[in-house]
Amino acid sequence: MPWEPLPGSKPDPDPLGRSLDRVLRSLGGPGVDVLRTVFSRWDELVGEQLAAHTRPRSLAEGRLVVAVDDPAWASQLRYLAADLVVRLSAEVGEGRITSLDVVVRRPDAG
Repeated sequence: MPWEPLPGSKPDPDPLGRSLDRVLRSLGGPGVDVLRTVFSRWDELVGEQLAAHTRPRSLAEGRLVVAVDDPAWASQLRYLAADLVVRLSAEVGEGRITSLDVVVRRPDAG
């Protein structure tokens, strides 16, 4: 017997991306498109030199957490934070990234 929706329900399920987007937003996240842009294009968005020492770790409620591999890079990133928020906002939309927090994580610490 082929599958049929229940009476009164939507005939087709939502695509996975749309469902995931809805879940992320309900948890305070920015949505699939913003995460995809920030995490997959990080090197391009921040430049090769900075990207060699940094990685985005999380993004929720406008707060982007970035891990760095050395305390000196943490200082550099904090100095550049306002400019990076402007640059990233130009790519993902105003208000989706409002602040940047920096954590130091050695490469072997994950």
